[in-house]
Amino acid sequence: MSPAGRAMPAAAPAERVIIGIDPGLASLGYGLVVERGGQAIHVVHGCLKTSASDPSELRLKIIYEEILSLLERYRPAAGGIEALYFFRNVSSALPVAEARGVIKLAFAVAGVPLAEFTPNQIKKAVTGTARADKLQVQEMVRILLGLAAIPKPDHAADALAAAICRINSEGPAGLTAAGCSAL
Repeated sequence: MSPAGRAMPAAAPAERVIIGIDPGLASLGYGLVVERGGQAIHVVHGCLKTSASDPSELRLKIIYEEILSLLERYRPAAGGIEALYFFRNVSSALPVAEARGVIKLAFAVAGVPLAEFTPNQIKKAVTGTARADKLQVQEMVRILLGLAAIPKPDHAADALAAAICRINSEGPAGLTAAGCSAL
């Protein structure tokens, strides 16, 4: 009660901007959501592309600058990124690893904490099962964020899923029954 005997207004729910990244050298997905009172609200998503005809150092510089620009523009409280994994071709993982390095550098320069999540952790955080296929993950991202359509391109939908996973890793956000823990 206030000194005048009236009830104090309820405090506004805490709000945090979270960014998710699906790393890649040719095509990198990003997605931003606002966490407000256990709800994830879509802000923006998209894809950064670099040209295979450019030297890799230029492509990495472009990724670094674009990620830093996103971090400066939206000032997220935290980020989530898909951990590097490879199945058959180690050489295809190397350019992604280089891209992840400059992404992590941009987060460090901006002072934004970044957590890494395996693809299975992200799937479980969004769908409740680590065995979900890509379409199931995309559809749950659409549902959780209240979007009319599945976010496109695929890398952007994956980045939004990484942002949702980051929210779930930090406590009960109320988005799904399944949580996600940082590596």
